Amino acid sequence: MEFGIFSQMHVPDGETEHERFQRELEVSEAVDEAGFKYNWAPEHHFLKTYSHQPAPEIFLSWVAARTKRIHVGHAIVNLTANVNHPVRVAERIATMDHLSEGRVEFGTGRGSSTAEWAGFNVPSAAETKPRWRESLEQIPRMWLDEEYEFEGKYFRTPKRDVLPKPYTKPHPPIWVACSSPNTFVEAGELGLGALCFTFGKPAEIAEHIRSYKDAIKRCKQPIGGYINDNIAVTTNMLCLEDGDKARHVYSQAKTEKFTQVFFKWLDSIPRPKGMPTEGPVPALPAPTPQGLKDGLKEGGRQIGSPEEIIEVIKMYEAVGADQLIYAPLTLVLDQKTVLESVEVFGKRVLPLFDKDPVHSTTRRREAQLKKAA
Repeated sequence: MEFGIFSQMHVPDGETEHERFQRELEVSEAVDEAGFKYNWAPEHHFLKTYSHQPAPEIFLSWVAARTKRIHVGHAIVNLTANVNHPVRVAERIATMDHLSEGRVEFGTGRGSSTAEWAGFNVPSAAETKPRWRESLEQIPRMWLDEEYEFEGKYFRTPKRDVLPKPYTKPHPPIWVACSSPNTFVEAGELGLGALCFTFGKPAEIAEHIRSYKDAIKRCKQPIGGYINDNIAVTTNMLCLEDGDKARHVYSQAKTEKFTQVFFKWLDSIPRPKGMPTEGPVPALPAPTPQGLKDGLKEGGRQIGSPEEIIEVIKMYEAVGADQLIYAPLTLVLDQKTVLESVEVFGKRVLPLFDKDPVHSTTRRREAQLKKAA
């Protein structure tokens, strides 16, 4: 099991964008020091409060320059040509791959809200899928050591040499954001890593993980140069030596406000039972310390002491997750507490699960290339 963070750039009431960018960078440096292996940043546009992170390639370049070991991951690059021309994506990823000396993870997707699609003049949600697929199929071709040209439905490129070529051979690991059952299967069949999330428990995502792992076994011709057999799950964590203190602090961290704006903006994601399927998202109750403690028994949010969190991670390990990603600044917490949680987790929890200094994406890529040689 490996661990990462999600640099969401959530901007709650009372904080500024500048403050949040600086805090995200400080947390990135802290998790690198603590032994986390991945720092993921989304790409979102127009989603006020939820995520002010429209240029992850710029943010992640700062992270790469200020860290030593952590991989910088796009979660995700929007591959619809209206938002990001595929040639520009190929150029940016390859450039960051050189500057970070092989520490880039290339997560892909097609956007997650009407506000974003329509903001870039994509006519419908249905149109985002073929646009994503067309770009995804072409970018690995652009990275080959030859001139590239393409005449497609959504973009065209006359014969050109797309430069630079990646530092990582044949290219950085490729991932896709997954939310629907069909996407987990598609990710596996294409040989892509799967980036997903859960508001629930490990058992609720176990079927998706099984579907992905079964599908990736069937993959014979990956969309890239190799198979990236990895599934990463985004969830919640606050790790303090005193578990009751952690739950008390978390219960006041306005996580319910973040969940409310999540479902307000991301209208492509089904709302949970009991919530109106359309229209305004109602105010949600804050979690209670006792409810958080009770939830640990079934693998609920990882809010507590190191010993309590270790038991939950074992549940994710048992259902086949390869990486857990935490988003420490989707909470309204003082920075001292966030950094304390990172430090305690890094010393008391992480070493029990991640014993290999090599990133799994690197290890698996190198093993496949060696076998093919």
